[in-house]
Amino acid sequence: MEKKLDFGQLLSNAVSLGLKNFPSLIGCLVLWILTIWIPYVNVGTTIAIVTLPAAISRGKIISPLEIFDKKYYKFMGEFFLVTGLRSLIIFPAMLFLLIPGMVLSIAYSLSTLLVVDKGMGASEALKLSNNLTYGNKWTMFLAELVVGICILIVFSLLSLLSNFLGYIVVVLIMPIVLGLTASIYGQLAGDVPEE
Repeated sequence: MEKKLDFGQLLSNAVSLGLKNFPSLIGCLVLWILTIWIPYVNVGTTIAIVTLPAAISRGKIISPLEIFDKKYYKFMGEFFLVTGLRSLIIFPAMLFLLIPGMVLSIAYSLSTLLVVDKGMGASEALKLSNNLTYGNKWTMFLAELVVGICILIVFSLLSLLSNFLGYIVVVLIMPIVLGLTASIYGQLAGDVPEE
């Protein structure tokens, strides 16, 4: 059965999930930045940062130390495989006046989360992501556009005062962006069984 996203609920959930995990997500970001230069550790922490919305989507408050969980290393190969396949699919589509690339980008946006959270293979995750987002791409696009425009407005206004202040606010708004991804993932893929 095809699930339909509600635009208002999506934005409301994005804000509530982002604010609920705000300190934890800022902590995750700080720890990720501190470990980005350490070989091998940075791979696991990067996979964790990219897939944190899966954990957030369950409504729990995550720990900043979550990014050091060993489970993220287990999916290293599949993570890189699904990321590479998505890029190979989306890049040529972007050459056709951007729109097909944007559509495919939204269609496959859940694939990385499905690989790490549900333990799926790369091609299976891409296919399921496409199926889950079918009929919801406009809603997803509009929600991401609204959040993006809000970030741009706040960044632009605060950058008039100080560039540094503008960047700080963007970092502080990132939990809401992750909350939006978590809301989308939770509503569309929350009941998908683990492999």
